[in-house]
Order: sequence, then structure tokens, then C-alpha cells
Amino acid sequence: MTKGAIYYTDHRPKKFILDTCREQIKKACPHKIVSVSLHHPIDLGENIVIKDRERSYPTMLFQIVLALEKLDTDYVFFLEHDVLYHPSHFDFTPPKDDIYYYNLNIYLWGIKEDFAITYSGLHSLSQMCANRKTALEHFKGRLKYVEDKGWDKQRSREPRWGRQLGYEPGTKKKRRGGFSNEDFEVWYSEHPNIDIRHRHCFSSPKYMLEDFKHPPTDWKEKKIEDFKPVWDLKPIYDYWQANHLIN
Repeated sequence: MTKGAIYYTDHRPKKFILDTCREQIKKACPHKIVSVSLHHPIDLGENIVIKDRERSYPTMLFQIVLALEKLDTDYVFFLEHDVLYHPSHFDFTPPKDDIYYYNLNIYLWGIKEDFAITYSGLHSLSQMCANRKTALEHFKGRLKYVEDKGWDKQRSREPRWGRQLGYEPGTKKKRRGGFSNEDFEVWYSEHPNIDIRHRHCFSSPKYMLEDFKHPPTDWKEKKIEDFKPVWDLKPIYDYWQANHLIN
């Protein structure tokens, strides 16, 4: 059973974040990577550049579909441009081909803060691994659905029906407004991944308890120094502060 990864980017985060996360992927991921970038090429795996679309959720879905079609492995990890992935993340192999799997060993880090957080049920697309063909069929159907609904033609970056649809395959059934009735399961890598939150995140960059309308359960905060020796986040934090970069 072969494993690969797809990476998609719109280049919106600060270059420092993009470069730091991309270099970590190169060190951590031992599998074949297909990357799809918007407007500009990047040095990561087999790169495809899209020049005739603008940043949007349908465009992100288009990038995902393109990457899944180009990749030729049995299983696929979804990689996003603002996440620091630990090598242990890529040890996982999905036990079933019709289930979406999410790594729950993840912390959200608002890069201008000296702490990171996690909580129960933190299912993120950036932490998903699944059978490639299963994922491809799902995202082809999802892309057609949002384009038929006219997402790009609406003024809202995130229309209300889009929020109801949900973004992570398998986590929301149709009876609750989700896209499909597929299922998901979770796993925990040996060491955590770090999801960097910034103002250009597609989803709201929530990393403070007061950011949540309905506070999540099992809330945990951890100082960035306490991630050592697995992660040395202090140099990243110090660089950000020293250069007065805007989150």
C-alpha cells in the first residue's frame, strides 16, 4: 500500500510562515508529494500552477481535486501551507478505505502568542489521511456542489449554507446539513503537529477561549517553551516579534 501527500496554497500567509512550514514538510514527509499553487510556482514535490482562478473555497477544492488526480498512491495525507508537520504524522496508514481519518494530536498556535492550545474534537482538513480514490470522489462531488450553488458569485467569503455544509469529510451527516453520510475516525500521532493561526487563515483563526461562541471541551494551553525538545518554536516566535510582522 503506497502513501503520498497533496499540498495546496494561495500564498496568502506571510512568506516567513510559508517558507518555515514548507521546509519542515520537506524534512518530515517521506512520501511522494503533489503540490498545487495559485499563480506562482513553488519548490515542493511535483508542482502544478493554476493561473486562471482567484483565491476562494471553490478554488481550494479545485486545487485539491487536481492534486488528487495527479497523485497515484493508494493513500493520501492533506498538507496545508501554515502547518508544521512532525515526521510521526506520516507513520499512519488508514485501516479502512471508506473512512476519513483525522490526527487529533494537533495544537493551534497564534504566532504572535507565547502559547498554543488544543481541545476535544479538533478535526482539521490539514490533519486528514484517507484512501486517495475515496477522497477524490468526495471532493469532485463537493466542488460541483459549491460551484452549482454559486459560491464565487456571492459577496460573502463564507456564505451561511457553506458553514452549514462543513469542511471536513465524514464529520457532518446530511441530516445536520452536511455534504455526505460518510464516516470518520481519529488517530493520534506520537508527537503533535502545530497549526499556525494568522489573519489570512481561510477559517477563523480561533486560539483564545473567548473566540468561541460555544466553548469547546478539554481545553488545554501549553507554553511554546514546553514543546521542546519535539518542537523549538521560540526562534520562530522571536523572529516574528523582532520583525514586527502583522499576524
